[in-house]
Amino acid sequence: MSHLYKEVFKKKKYYDRALCIDYDDWLNKIKFSKTVYVGNLSMSTTEQQIYEHMSKAGSVKTVVMGLHRTEKTPCGFCFVEYQTKDSYTHAVNVLNNSILDGRIIRVDEDLGIIGKRKYGRGKTGVQKRDERTRY
Repeated sequence: MSHLYKEVFKKKKYYDRALCIDYDDWLNKIKFSKTVYVGNLSMSTTEQQIYEHMSKAGSVKTVVMGLHRTEKTPCGFCFVEYQTKDSYTHAVNVLNNSILDGRIIRVDEDLGIIGKRKYGRGKTGVQKRDERTRY
């Protein structure tokens, strides 16, 4: 793989630009994470439902709901921290695109809750992608 191709490929990969300098920095930090991001949740999905669903991958340590920035109500995402790295890896590989509360959820590797990441980033306080759709 050429150097130029590697650089283009890195730019297309997701990483939280507020927490990492670049994709390589994200890769270094993610090695130590046991937290996954779960997105596309229904606004009515409960922590208990998430806990039960995500426990299929292994022992869950914590579930932290993403909240609407001003109303402090669930806004369609959460962070799930696992007890072990194996459970974390299993969740990403097996539970991504699974169905929870009637919706296909997204499960991605993540660095966890740092700063204000617990709150929606959209202009209206919810997830940016949910501002384009009705929930």
